[in-house]
Amino acid sequence: MNNTLMLIGLALGLLLGLGASAGGDAGWAIAPTLEALAQASAPLGALFIRALQMIVIPLVMAIVFGGVARLGDARSLGRLGGSALAFIFGTTLIAVTLGMGAMALAVGFLPPVANPDPGTAQAVELPGLLDFFINLIPANPFAAASEGRLLPLLVFSVLFGAAAGTLPEAQRQRLLELAGAVEGAFIRLVHWILWTAPVGIFGLAAPAAARLGLDLLESQLALVVVVVAALFLYTVAVYLPLVATLGRTAPGRFVRETLPSFTMGFTTTSSVATLPILLRDAPALGVSPRVRDLVIPLAASMNRAGSGLFQGASVVFLAWLYQVDVPGGAWGGAVIACFFAAATVAPVPSASIMTLAPALDAVGVPLAGLGILLGVDRIPDMFRSAVNMTGHMAAAVVVEGVAGEDAGVTGVEVGSLGDDGSPTPKPPPGTVSASARD
Repeated sequence: MNNTLMLIGLALGLLLGLGASAGGDAGWAIAPTLEALAQASAPLGALFIRALQMIVIPLVMAIVFGGVARLGDARSLGRLGGSALAFIFGTTLIAVTLGMGAMALAVGFLPPVANPDPGTAQAVELPGLLDFFINLIPANPFAAASEGRLLPLLVFSVLFGAAAGTLPEAQRQRLLELAGAVEGAFIRLVHWILWTAPVGIFGLAAPAAARLGLDLLESQLALVVVVVAALFLYTVAVYLPLVATLGRTAPGRFVRETLPSFTMGFTTTSSVATLPILLRDAPALGVSPRVRDLVIPLAASMNRAGSGLFQGASVVFLAWLYQVDVPGGAWGGAVIACFFAAATVAPVPSASIMTLAPALDAVGVPLAGLGILLGVDRIPDMFRSAVNMTGHMAAAVVVEGVAGEDAGVTGVEVGSLGDDGSPTPKPPPGTVSASARD
């Protein structure tokens, strides 16, 4: 999907809504007409959100199942794989928590705004902490799917994928082929739906801006600023110290050698396009071929700390924007949902937003908030993708420093061509493919 068209849809929606809001305050004769047009566009946004809701559950389940099952038996990964997974999971959890904390701090300084859609104000009674954890295990996954309870389905998919990963290789591959086909079909459907995104975003932005005026635009800008600042802080405070201490590599050297992949990730927002550069530059940082060939493809498939930070911040932002009073126990569910969503992000444009639904569901935020995020996603997408690429190289450097000297792992051969025509490495058995965006 062309991000320019989505920006145009957002801009037109904001102009119409802001015109209606300002015109009403100023007593313009055309103000009632603008207000009527803004409200008349609301069904376009509703249809777009319903289309996204239609594919969220099967898409997320297929992606999570496939991502976990491709790992195989965790014991087969050995010391290198275990160290890489520990790095990926640990840094992603930190990123999600930092994103939530940064946004929670920022909204305290933002002026209060009206609910962008009072008709969707949450009257849902969220469970207490104990009930929340009990409800993570669905008594009936099909009932959970029909009720739209995404977080229990996410847990079910993780457990099912883990069980599938222990099956004999032939059986595991058959399940993975089925999951891959389902995932591919839904990803194609997502692309079709996203072609309507400019119209849908227009239909979401216009009535919201008519109601909120400049407050909506200011709040969106605040989200972008907070996310970019938090991503910079995360890189400096998490990745560079880990590289220096565990990876035994000077931060300045790491930054210099990672600049090409950082730039490629920033401009393309694609792990596929950046992977050949990461593999090329890793030896300059002292990463051995055996570590490089296992860790970088694995990180490119699962390491989405930048995306996790954005998702954590977005959940807090939308909860504030929609005036949802979230109990403490529900935030734990949001952290879990963001964590798994970041580790199993879909290979589709703006995937960090597309997989955010379980986290929003955990805290009772309307999915209409996804449209508000999509309209301003281009800038955060570039920065979080660049941070993701930095994390891939940091994982390789850290694993080399921790476990690279005495671990023995077979390398990978060149596999299929990526979307840009570049050769992509073929991961060793038990790892996952590196085809994800975002």
